Amino acid sequence: MALFGLAAWAQDATLITGARIFDGIGPDLIEGQDVLIEDGKIAAMGAGLSAPEGATVIDAEGRVMTPGFIDMHYHLSLCSVPVMDMAGSYAPDLDYIGIKAAQAAEDALMRGFTSLRDVGGASWGAKLAADRGEIAGPRVWPSLRAISQFGGHGDANPRFMNPREFGGPENNLERLQYSRIVNGRDDVLAAARENLKRGASQIKMHLAGGVGTEFDPIDGRQFIKEEIEAAVEVAAGFGTYVTAHVYTVDGIKQAIEAGVRSIEHGNLIDEEIAVMMAENDIWLSPQVLVYRTFSPDLGPVRLAKGKMVEAGLDSMFSLAKKHGIKIAFGTDVVVNPQACADQNKEFAARLDWFSPAEILTQATANSGELLQLSGDRSPYPGIVGQLVEGAHADLLLMNGNPLEDISILEDSATVLDLIMKGGVIYKNTL
Repeated sequence: MALFGLAAWAQDATLITGARIFDGIGPDLIEGQDVLIEDGKIAAMGAGLSAPEGATVIDAEGRVMTPGFIDMHYHLSLCSVPVMDMAGSYAPDLDYIGIKAAQAAEDALMRGFTSLRDVGGASWGAKLAADRGEIAGPRVWPSLRAISQFGGHGDANPRFMNPREFGGPENNLERLQYSRIVNGRDDVLAAARENLKRGASQIKMHLAGGVGTEFDPIDGRQFIKEEIEAAVEVAAGFGTYVTAHVYTVDGIKQAIEAGVRSIEHGNLIDEEIAVMMAENDIWLSPQVLVYRTFSPDLGPVRLAKGKMVEAGLDSMFSLAKKHGIKIAFGTDVVVNPQACADQNKEFAARLDWFSPAEILTQATANSGELLQLSGDRSPYPGIVGQLVEGAHADLLLMNGNPLEDISILEDSATVLDLIMKGGVIYKNTL
């Protein structure tokens, strides 16, 4: 029984028959194959499989089976805590943040997300509790504290307040473990090493201004190249990578030249940068929904920045498709409980540029491939995001065909009849 009331059913083995399978790779449904799950992984796929003695047998009755969904840009500790609580004078303590993160983890799993890459925040407690089976939650690849510069996207202090290293207080985003404010190569080295010691599976840096903070312009480049290279060098030494929050041409170019492997957002790329990303095998981790659901609490300065980057979505996706850039799936829904509850609306939000099959591939096999850039730092070695023999048994059964109408996923409570992670069933209405 999960901490917050969600039940899980563990089986020695499970055989699922009669499903139409989207494997995360091909665009079409596969008919006539059974799926055998043993020891948390897909042991076999094929026609007419026999159930081992004592196995649970589930007849999918023609339902669509997909891999569990993956959100590559999530913030468990920020999801349902209002922005004024996170950055204001009444910011809560970490015990409250931890409880909210655990609740957010359970909610995400029940929406079909069996894996999350947390790109900044106090996610370790929710991850550990889910791994131990104490809550029903997804697999979590944690970045822990996002590395930010003084006056950068992770700096929530008022404009004239001195930073910690100049005798001022630790800002609330630091205190709540969302960010670490650093200046200079030595500080970056220490911050990256601290994250990796504490279990980060990849390093997250802020290399440009953002919507959620007030005094960092979107077009301003953050950190200099040698500082970014310091984080990349530390990450590479641990067999993992750096992903970067950045929107602009200059910022992305500097990031790629410094060795960053994944771009978070990237809304304002141009043709030259798109070519550069493709030629260097750089991932694009974009979002759509978040730019359409900003809370009025953000205020006029932040909202104006949001409109600026939203305007670049069409060009970004068009260029990414033209040049064959690898695209992941993420939402970045933060500090707005309703937006977090609407996480699955990201699927249909991408229909302006992609087919349902392309979107589902982004949310499964593509994102699973990006997760494994963590190499030996991945907390869950193996294949995720695909339904193939040997992959982690993270899968969904749904009544309806998302390849025909992907918007059905918005009603996950009704549409998802079975949710399995690692061979354990967390929901079963069959």
